[in-house]
Amino acid sequence: MPVLVGCGEVTDTTTPASDARSPYDLIARAGRRALADTGAAGIDGAIDTVAMVRLFADTSHRFAHGFGASTNPPRSVANRLGLGACRHVTTWPGGNMPQFLVNRFAEELAQGDGRAVLICGGEALRTQAGLQRAGQAADWAEEPGGEPEAIGDPRRGWSEHEERHGLRAAIAMYPLFENALRGARGRTIEQHQQAIGTLLGRFAAVAAANPLAVRRDGCTADQLTAVNEHNRWIAWPYPRLMNAHAYIDQAAALVLTTVGTARELGIAPWRWVFLHGCADAHDAWYVSQRQDFHSSPAIRAASRQALAMAGRTLDQIDAFDVYSCFASAVEVACAEIGLAEDDPRGLTLTGGLPFFGGPGNNYVTHSIAHMMRRLRARPGAFGLVTANGNYLTKHSFGVYSTKPPAGPWRREDPSGLQAQLDARPHPPFTEAPQGDATIETCTVLHGPNRGHWGPETGIVFGRLCATGERFLANTPDDTATLWDLQAHESVGRSGTVGRSADGRNLFTPH
Repeated sequence: MPVLVGCGEVTDTTTPASDARSPYDLIARAGRRALADTGAAGIDGAIDTVAMVRLFADTSHRFAHGFGASTNPPRSVANRLGLGACRHVTTWPGGNMPQFLVNRFAEELAQGDGRAVLICGGEALRTQAGLQRAGQAADWAEEPGGEPEAIGDPRRGWSEHEERHGLRAAIAMYPLFENALRGARGRTIEQHQQAIGTLLGRFAAVAAANPLAVRRDGCTADQLTAVNEHNRWIAWPYPRLMNAHAYIDQAAALVLTTVGTARELGIAPWRWVFLHGCADAHDAWYVSQRQDFHSSPAIRAASRQALAMAGRTLDQIDAFDVYSCFASAVEVACAEIGLAEDDPRGLTLTGGLPFFGGPGNNYVTHSIAHMMRRLRARPGAFGLVTANGNYLTKHSFGVYSTKPPAGPWRREDPSGLQAQLDARPHPPFTEAPQGDATIETCTVLHGPNRGHWGPETGIVFGRLCATGERFLANTPDDTATLWDLQAHESVGRSGTVGRSADGRNLFTPH
């Protein structure tokens, strides 16, 4: 029977960047706390696997640095902790990966493979950014030996066609979902801004009371939606404070073992938190392939599978942490799970990625650690953690409780559910659209345009009037067009589309 027996977290806002502390040092600090949290003197010798969530610096060119890196990150962490683990695992990118790792290793442990696993991750992006701003060097290169085993899906989350039109970063993708949600819900721009401000204001209030959160000023809906020098547009409809906060120093770790090993090591049963239900699935891999931009069949199906495995209904869940990189991720998840956005049980334990902190791919390790502490304080209660990777693409779920499962731990093979999802049809798509068209959804990306901060790029998903085919295009980049696209309702707006001189599609709104 797999069981979580330890958790540890670190949020560091004070160590000077000039100390040049590496992410491996920070993650090891969280790992040390997780090991100590088990209360077992022999836990170090039981850990046979160290699984570390992939760093952002190893994931995206946007977070690259010239400081060097470990050739085996989980082993670098294991060495700092004095662990003789024989297996070292890293992940492919995705915010779903912490829950994915718990699900995966719980299954292995249930099958008798291994004794205990340390799952860990974190980011030192506050330190990294400080060093880069100061022009200071650091040496984070290590060769601890061996090569880590990679777990997860290695495919990148965007197509070449999407990349050609500037669509590869989360900050470009999630605003497209948000504007599609607004259109589907029939709200005006002003009504929807107030709605997402109110939603995220509840997250900010939780972070304000969380000593591990990095933004604790408890922003109100009005503060979140007010666009000013402090809260400028990043990608419409998201100003800065509505974005996941990545430039932080945060790390977390979990210890996963079996009931047998926990008893052998003398770990007190009040520390035990069981994984009652779990599921993993993904939606159509590229955003261009989705049936629409405001739903997620994978979230709907996988959340139900996890609850069914746990033998619980949504009404029987006492606590939630819903993945919250952007408001649209929360809105879609709530709609598919069947959870009201103002549910009195709350949607977050941490305060969410914009306010608690968004440590790269590792946020959900913090979700699970917070959930463990909540459930230990409320024995017998149940909690649901949701995890999201890429662009509402990869989804993982965990249902937790201190109450032991009634029977043997058996997980349904994820491939069966995935086959059903993969069989869903994709809308017709053309890479070379021509003619009259309407907008399905759009966004405007902002940046230091022409010497001052302002709109730079318009991105549009649309449909051809003649054939119904979907297309992807940019808009003219003149400031007037971009501000007009943002200031007036553009979902359903008409225009013409064709190929521009540089090989991209160009949509000109009417």
